Parts: sequence; C-alpha cells; structure tokens
Amino acid sequence: MATRSSSGKRNADHTPAAPPRRRGIQSIEVGGKILLALLEHSSSLPLGALAKAAGMSGANAHAYLVSYGNLGLVRQDPNSGEYELGPLALQLGLAALHRLDPIKIAIPMTREFAERTGQTIAIAVLGNLGPVIVHLHESNYPIHVNMRTGTVMSLTNTATGKVFAALLPPKKIESLLHEDHLRLGAVPSLGQTEKFERTLREVRQRGVARAVGDPIPGINGLSAPVFDSNGNVVLAITAIGAVGVFDVRWTSPLIGDIKRCADAISAELGWQNRDVRATRQD
Repeated sequence: MATRSSSGKRNADHTPAAPPRRRGIQSIEVGGKILLALLEHSSSLPLGALAKAAGMSGANAHAYLVSYGNLGLVRQDPNSGEYELGPLALQLGLAALHRLDPIKIAIPMTREFAERTGQTIAIAVLGNLGPVIVHLHESNYPIHVNMRTGTVMSLTNTATGKVFAALLPPKKIESLLHEDHLRLGAVPSLGQTEKFERTLREVRQRGVARAVGDPIPGINGLSAPVFDSNGNVVLAITAIGAVGVFDVRWTSPLIGDIKRCADAISAELGWQNRDVRATRQD
C-alpha cells in the first residue's frame, strides 16, 4: 500500500510535459534565417555578412541563396554582388498586408493593455462625422462618461480627436472641424484657434494626445495613433480614467504604455517608422 501511495503521489506531483514541437522541414527553417536577416537590414548585404547574420557558413548560405533566387525570394545585384529581398518576397508581403484588418488586430492587443493597466481602453476610426468609437474595453471601476461603441468624438475637445486632427491632411480635417464647431455651438476665437494649433504641434512632436479634465471634469484621457504600412493613420488607441488614478503628466508611465501599445499594433500592420516622431500626412 505504501508503494502504491508513494507512486500515486509522484504521479500527482508530476507536471505534464509541454506538448512536443510539431515536426517540420528543418532545412526550410534554417534557410528562413537568411530571409529574416535580409528583412532586418534596410540595405543589401554581401554574402559574408549575410551568412554571419544568419548564423551559417558562406557555402551553406550561397546554396540557399541560389534556390531563393530561382524562386524570386532573393535578388542579387549584378554590379555589387550583394543580396536583397526579391520580387516574390515583396508580392507575398503586399498580399499579407492587403488581408490585414486593423480593428481585428487591435482588439486583442488593446484588451491585454486594458487588463494590464486596469483602465478603460477604446479603439476609434475616422468616420464621416469625425472619430468614432468602434470597440471598448471597460475598466472594473465605474467611469461616468458618455462613451460607447458608435460615439462620435469631438476633434477639438478630446484626446482621440486631437490625434486625427494633428496627423490627417488639413483638407480632410477642415470640413470635419466645421461640423465639430457646429455641434459644439460655437466658433472658436483667434486665441482658441492658436492654442489648438499649438496643441496639435505638441501631438505631432510627442506622438500622443492628452485630455486633462476636459471636456469632462474629473476625467483624463490619452490617445495615440496607429499607422498602416504606408504611414497613414488608421486608428487611435484611447485610454481614459478618473483624475485621481489616471496620471497624464508627460512623465507618467501611462504615456509610454499607450505609445507602445499603438506602436505594436502599427508594427503588425507593417509600419516600420516607429522611431521617428509622428508627422502630418500630405
């Protein structure tokens, strides 16, 4: 009995092994390192540097490059002899990008952001009347704001709106600003217009917009842009919370958190310009 009991205890304490890795074709995985090395470098590479980056000998790298060249995945410059991604690699990349749905990609990433920070996180797109909330992850603590799926956000008075106003072409924004002023029931004064322009410059410089207790007293907000592969603003990721628990000072960790979330979504959409400040589209 003691032996069976001991054996049973060992079985109960035993942690199940992780599922085995699915068997694949090793040579394809090894050769894929060459494509990854070319992807990570913005310029073409000579054979030696490419082999080193892929972690293989020059002879092995050359054999893969010949096959990839025959397929069009890799191209060799006839003058320099250096290698770069070929036309088929470009076609595959474009085909993948055309199938991307920004909102579908953003939902699980913003859900993780909301769960990690405990804040209310919204996804907005630009609609005919202005920025529109298309998805909302609500926090566990109540926030008394009129924000739900389908809510149109003010271009001038919300962090979400300021992101689009700062980065979209002026011609595209002018009519929306006019509609926004009509809904607010007031035409801005010269001083208000100049202040708004300063705010938009700040958004472009810092890559994030703030709402500090305005337009809703007691509620702060942050919003960051999401870009597609062409650098177009396709979404805004917005976080809101009560003033006492939602810090929007430029030194706040939430600033970095929301920018990293937006940048990660942008990267999934093919944007590769993450290290530069946001600029207004032409």
